[in-house]
Amino acid sequence: MSVRFERTGPLTELSSYPQWAQDMVGECDIVKRTVVDHELWREMCTGEHPEITQRFVVGAWPAIERFPCYMARSLLKTRYGRSEGEDNARRWLVRNIRVEQNHAEYWLNWAEGAGVSRQQVFHGQLPPGTQVLADWCEQVSTGDTLAASLAAVNYAVEGATGEWSRILYESESFAAQYPQPTRRGSLRWLQLHAAYDDEHPWEALELVCGLLGPSPRPAEVTHMAECIKRTYVAMRILGDRSVQPSGKLEVAEDYEVVAA
Repeated sequence: MSVRFERTGPLTELSSYPQWAQDMVGECDIVKRTVVDHELWREMCTGEHPEITQRFVVGAWPAIERFPCYMARSLLKTRYGRSEGEDNARRWLVRNIRVEQNHAEYWLNWAEGAGVSRQQVFHGQLPPGTQVLADWCEQVSTGDTLAASLAAVNYAVEGATGEWSRILYESESFAAQYPQPTRRGSLRWLQLHAAYDDEHPWEALELVCGLLGPSPRPAEVTHMAECIKRTYVAMRILGDRSVQPSGKLEVAEDYEVVAA
């Protein structure tokens, strides 16, 4: 990209980014709300149906376990010196793949606290449909552009995850479901993501803007938006199947994005 993008303000203010990015985020946030406002988090906070949390920690495990792999596939798309945008993405990916190294272990600690053994997580049957998020992240990180994989995986997944993690971590009723002696370890994954994902998605958005520049082609922007929406829809399906593991789902038209 010959025209260089420069952020005009603070990292976490949308007005700091090009108008095309602001418009894209606004359009995608409508779908994002179906993830962040999902009934799953309310059900998990009440603790009235512990099997819901158990289905979620099992169903989301493939995406959790593979997350550094998605980032590694994005890294493989870079070539140092080809562009400033790629160089920035390369540095960021190398640094943050290391950050992910302990997160799978923290997730397993959460699962155990929720009454799911490691063997059940490793070898148990996934609730039907919950693998859609892992499959989509695999697809976009392997077969699409660097900008698309950063947008779909690091911007969309980490952004929505930061928000739902805060809902759970800040809930006293949710924390009370875990015995005091092991509570801190059980909730470590949530604690980290409720905090560190504050800036991660913004950093990913900045990288996407650096790759596409201040004035990308409309088709490029449309594709980025479609990839981000597909991530949110996949996360919504994971939530639906955690709450309602079988039978017909009451789905919105947005699900056609994933099913197509």
